Amino acid sequence: MKLSDLVRDIKANSSKWINENRFVKGKFNWQEGYGAFSYAKSQRDKVIKYIMNQERHHHIKSFREEYIDMLKKYDTSYVEKYLFNWIA
Repeated sequence: MKLSDLVRDIKANSSKWINENRFVKGKFNWQEGYGAFSYAKSQRDKVIKYIMNQERHHHIKSFREEYIDMLKKYDTSYVEKYLFNWIA
C-alpha cells in the first residue's frame, strides 16, 4: 500500500469517527498534507520508549520545536509558512 493511500484512509476514517462522536465543536477536518519519517527495525525499542514518554517529553520541547529540529537533522528542505498550523 502506498503511504499516501494509508494516510488518506486514516484521515478519512478518523475524521468521520471524531465527527460522529462529536468530540469537537463544529466539524473536524485534518489539514492538507502530512509528514512521515521512518526508522530502522533496530530502533524499534527507542521509538516505543519515545511514544510512551511523549507527553512528558513535550513539556521540555514542544512538538513544533522537535518537528523542525527533525527536518533540519535529516537535511529536509521546507518553507515554514507551509508547515501545518501549530496548536499551542
